[in-house]
Amino acid sequence: MSKFNPVPIIAIIAAITLIFISIAMGGNVIIFVSAGSFVITVVGSFCALLASFPTRILLNVPSILKQAFMEPVESRKNLVQLFTNLSRKARSEGLLALEDELTEIDDEFIVKGIQMVVDGIEPESIRDILEFEIYAIQKRHGYGHNIFSTWGEMAPAFGMLGTLIGLILMLSDLSDAANIGIGMATALITTFYGSLLANVALIPIGNKLQNQTAEEVFTKEMVIEGVLSIQSGVNPRIIEEKLLTYLPPAERGKEEMKEKKVS
Repeated sequence: MSKFNPVPIIAIIAAITLIFISIAMGGNVIIFVSAGSFVITVVGSFCALLASFPTRILLNVPSILKQAFMEPVESRKNLVQLFTNLSRKARSEGLLALEDELTEIDDEFIVKGIQMVVDGIEPESIRDILEFEIYAIQKRHGYGHNIFSTWGEMAPAFGMLGTLIGLILMLSDLSDAANIGIGMATALITTFYGSLLANVALIPIGNKLQNQTAEEVFTKEMVIEGVLSIQSGVNPRIIEEKLLTYLPPAERGKEEMKEKKVS
């Protein structure tokens, strides 16, 4: 499960706002508005993106973009407690007793792993199946951050293309020297648009999606370790200590302090 996180969109809006405030403090914001530059940079780079990726994948861009502003609700700290409890039940009542707990678990990946343990599937097969599922997740999510990273590379390139077009048009008529400065400024707007689009929105979104995938994979690797440890009959205390290594040092310290108080 995940919930909406407004921080990324607030950061993007704040960055754009600060840029235009600095422009307004030094000059006229209106001169930075150009429909032609917008078409060349934004629409042009998007058309190049259409040529770079399969249409069926690009149709998922809205849902991919939505995912960039979501954060998982579950924490690895909860997983430590979950697998510790499951291992205690497995040791006291047997592996088959874990089937009763599956209805209380929302994560399909965990349910799949525990169900295979209950079904008596070999540990090597469980690892292979779950690791292949992780690979499939990386492959699917990879398209998402590749789309935005690629678009982030194309936008400045199209901005430079627009600048070259503007310079050619300007240099084709040098009879009016007064218009050279205005023409140069207009030509550079496309580069500004490309850099703004890439560095404020596209590249950060691509990085966010990539980091989300890395975090999800790390959590699922933790799940695999917990599932296989339960199947092997490892002592619950050892499982807990092993899974605590997946937590950040600050959270790990808090959990260890709780355990000392309980004991």
